[in-house]
Amino acid sequence: MVEAQYPYQDAGLSVHQRVEDLLSRMPLADKVGLMFHTIAVPADVDAVVPLFGERSLRSLVDKGLRHFNVLGSLPDGRSFAQWHNSVQSAALRHPLGIPVTFSSDPRHHFGDNPLTQMMAGPFSLWPEPLGLAAIGSADRVREFADIVRQEYLAVGIRVALHPQLDVATEPRWSRINTTFGEDAELTSRLGVAYVDGLQGARLGADSVAAMVKHFPGGGPQLDGNDPHFGWGREQVYPGDNAAYHLRPFRAALDAGAAEVMPYYGMPVGTDWDEVGFGFNKSVITGLLRDELGFDGIVCTDWGLVSDHPDLGDLGVARAWGVEHLGPADRALRVIEAGADQFGGEDCTEVLLGLVRDGRVSESRIDESVRRLLRVTFTLGLFEHPFVDEEAASITLGRSDFRDAGLAAQRDSLTLLTNTGLLPLARGAKVFAPQISAAALEGHATRVDDPAAADVAVLRIKAPYEPRTEGMAALFHHGSLEFAAEEVRRIRAVCAAVPTVIDVYLDRPAVLTPLAGAAAALIANFGVSERALIAVLFGAAEPRGTLPFDLPRSDAAVAASRTDVAFDTADPLFRFGHGLRY
Repeated sequence: MVEAQYPYQDAGLSVHQRVEDLLSRMPLADKVGLMFHTIAVPADVDAVVPLFGERSLRSLVDKGLRHFNVLGSLPDGRSFAQWHNSVQSAALRHPLGIPVTFSSDPRHHFGDNPLTQMMAGPFSLWPEPLGLAAIGSADRVREFADIVRQEYLAVGIRVALHPQLDVATEPRWSRINTTFGEDAELTSRLGVAYVDGLQGARLGADSVAAMVKHFPGGGPQLDGNDPHFGWGREQVYPGDNAAYHLRPFRAALDAGAAEVMPYYGMPVGTDWDEVGFGFNKSVITGLLRDELGFDGIVCTDWGLVSDHPDLGDLGVARAWGVEHLGPADRALRVIEAGADQFGGEDCTEVLLGLVRDGRVSESRIDESVRRLLRVTFTLGLFEHPFVDEEAASITLGRSDFRDAGLAAQRDSLTLLTNTGLLPLARGAKVFAPQISAAALEGHATRVDDPAAADVAVLRIKAPYEPRTEGMAALFHHGSLEFAAEEVRRIRAVCAAVPTVIDVYLDRPAVLTPLAGAAAALIANFGVSERALIAVLFGAAEPRGTLPFDLPRSDAAVAASRTDVAFDTADPLFRFGHGLRY
């Protein structure tokens, strides 16, 4: 392995002194390279990956980039660690020996949208953050985040692009599954525990830096549409309730969160600039820097500057409010707003051109690079750029980590109704078309006809209106009501045999036509068959409570105020509802 060529490990110098010394040695191109935080796919460093242009990871390292968001996974900890070390070796061959900092979106859950989170793969498997909110325990969230920290450290991931502290006040929004729900107080309490679990008492060599998102709160999206897309760019505050959405961020920053990501959304009808938050000086400098006193790293959400027409909607820069500007002027707006890093971009030539043209001063570049180097030094990456491949093979998905995740899955299950059917009796004949016979073995006999069953178990998912265009198909937008044909199908089974309905809630669903028909209704926020069966048959008890209201109808949602929590009229089930056996 290649060692750094300059002794930045000198323990006699403070982090400040080390930052200033290294900064004085850096050519402009290397400084600018640090200000780009783009995507890396775990593949050979020389492999050409057709993502946002055909380029290899080595070519990006050679351009000076040192911050990469790992998209995708590898089959086990050893291979992940080996890939990490190969990239570090490529980086440390450069004269200044600046190591790579890897980051990741959430990867310990069931959701699989490569633009927002990845399936767990070799990592331990937990319910979605909504499920942790259903448990409601800060200690459990701290335990979860500490396990994330250990597994990330093992494979060299040093920045978590989470927790997501948006408050889910618009029930139709497609990003709710990775939030802690609708209550700002609960989100604040769990968010602080999450940051503590990742970073520890203070950021250091055993920490994973938390990048909290999406400042100043991405929940109040107009009609619940997501600003990954131009048709979802507007963020609105009809209840004048922006302060409610800021509460979790204030708490997390007070707890020492190292980094912040603003969202794509463009505030409309507020005192803030009417441009996307990544371009928004009134929010990044005025609110975050000046009012809240944050001097850590601000990294934009991914893809604000460069358009890639060949990639369809995936390649459209989310430059809301400044779509008319070219890449250089968009980049200038980001810098003037007060951000330090361009997420999902590698167009270093654009920023270099702004400096050479005198539109951005090198002292402004130095301001951001100081923040970036400070975190890199504090994380101990200069002293220990490589990870132990053997330790990674043992740590990733360790049995006690998996057991803790399984226990959280069980505990997060939330019992909404029960006529006495649950827990189920062992030995029953069960119609369960979405559950494998292997999972039921030892508990019940699986039958293929409701008429031959003692009980039915139906597993369903919260409804949405599918979109077919590009990456919009990965997001669940639109109506929260089940289609009439789906309701008839489910109610027919309920009429034929006592039925348990297990519904996966990645956002609130309108359960009004099903609640009265089912003998029991249980909500999950990411649960394996093993965990579900344990609860259905009484080996464990559902301990969850709803992390949001469940509305009675789409009409009630449409009539509510986007930014105000618990504003839908006469909800079917209230926040905090959850029965026990």
